Amino acid sequence: MSDSSGKLKLGALVALVVGSMIGGGIFSLPQNMAASAGVGAVLIGWAITAVGMLTLAFVFQTLANRKPDLDGGVYAYAKAGFGDYMGFSSAWGYWISAWLGNVGYFVLLFSTLGYFFPIFGEGNTPAAIIGASVLLWAVHFLVLRGIKEAAFINLVTTVAKVVPLVLFALICLFAFKLDIFTADIWAVGTPDLGSVMNQVRNMMLVTVWVFIGIEGASIFSSRAEKRSDVGKATVIGFVTVLLFLVLVNVLSLGIMTQPELAKLQNPSMAAVLEHVVGHWGAVLISVGLIISLLGALLSWVLLCAEIMFAAAKDHTMPEFLRRENANHVPANALWLTNAMVQIFLVITLFSSSTYLSLIYLATSMILVPYLWSAGYAFLLALRSETYEQALAERQKDLIIGGIALLYAIWLLYAGGVKYLLLSALLYAPGVILFAKAKREVGQPIFTNVEKLIFAAVVIGALVAAFGLYDGFLTL
Repeated sequence: MSDSSGKLKLGALVALVVGSMIGGGIFSLPQNMAASAGVGAVLIGWAITAVGMLTLAFVFQTLANRKPDLDGGVYAYAKAGFGDYMGFSSAWGYWISAWLGNVGYFVLLFSTLGYFFPIFGEGNTPAAIIGASVLLWAVHFLVLRGIKEAAFINLVTTVAKVVPLVLFALICLFAFKLDIFTADIWAVGTPDLGSVMNQVRNMMLVTVWVFIGIEGASIFSSRAEKRSDVGKATVIGFVTVLLFLVLVNVLSLGIMTQPELAKLQNPSMAAVLEHVVGHWGAVLISVGLIISLLGALLSWVLLCAEIMFAAAKDHTMPEFLRRENANHVPANALWLTNAMVQIFLVITLFSSSTYLSLIYLATSMILVPYLWSAGYAFLLALRSETYEQALAERQKDLIIGGIALLYAIWLLYAGGVKYLLLSALLYAPGVILFAKAKREVGQPIFTNVEKLIFAAVVIGALVAAFGLYDGFLTL
């Protein structure tokens, strides 16, 4: 799927997008959604998500085509539009989100294996953490052998993980019961879910989590054989994944009622299929999930290293992260990433971090990079930059960029103050690497505007730290 020079073709780029988007989220979707919302709110939420995420996909497509000189996707767009510190924060936030997501994936992977081997429990027992650590370093050394080889393995696992999803959709389509689906559309029978607006808001972080990876192709833009393939891969990947997500979520609501789904253990897709066809259904989905998670782990290890490497290449991250090994893999960035995953795996032993709390935090960290990317696309259209001969296109992109920007702001609101404060706590320490990178090129650390932004981040971090200490904030 790549040419002789190691460049990635369209198929490999699509597999990177689909592979990083279809991880563990889709397999837990029936329970995650039912825990937050009833049927009506789920449908409204998906409509908002489809429009919002589609405009974001178009934003990444437009920026890949209009700014071919910018490599590294979300990070490069934030830097070009809003300055060095915003660019750095985007790369830092994206990187933390990606490896935190990997910690969540390891917990879910060993929780799934716990279905077959009880010693792994909920994925955070000592046996599970030892198993996850061995697997983490196996993936690490596989990626060190080369990006091209890892991308090919990712393509194989992407195909393998789609098969159980297709089977699930087909079986549930025939087992779907309209009377179950329409029994309590607005969740009147479960008042603790709150108003429809509340339900829609509460399901939003889950919908964003299952779409993270939409920018996967743009992160690898410098390794694409053709620049135009980056935008194509983004949109093809998005449409494919949206179709799977909506089918899995909506069909489940016609198999079991919302309260029944909300009580399921994850991966809840396994329990839904078991309800229809018996024990082999749960085994099929569990095996599919294990393959899926292994592929997603590979995608995200690649993305983590690539974003740090891209930022180090133009001096936004320190120079040591720019070092590649003989196989052109950013080795130092990879070591730093997987060391952080290892530390947090050990932390999950001593904290009550569940898969869901980890993914909520990972999702909130990625909202800022998405916001800056949408903002940059909107700015380009507003200033007519690169649109000198294309007025009709400019108006279309102005509308798309505007909707994507509103969606990104709405997501910050939907995430709530808690995750905004916890994000600030993780954003603040990054300044050490930013200052080091600035010193290496002999530049002052902050502009005047950036000083104000950093001050706001520090205040948020201090409030979060006090909140965790005092107990009014929890992970």
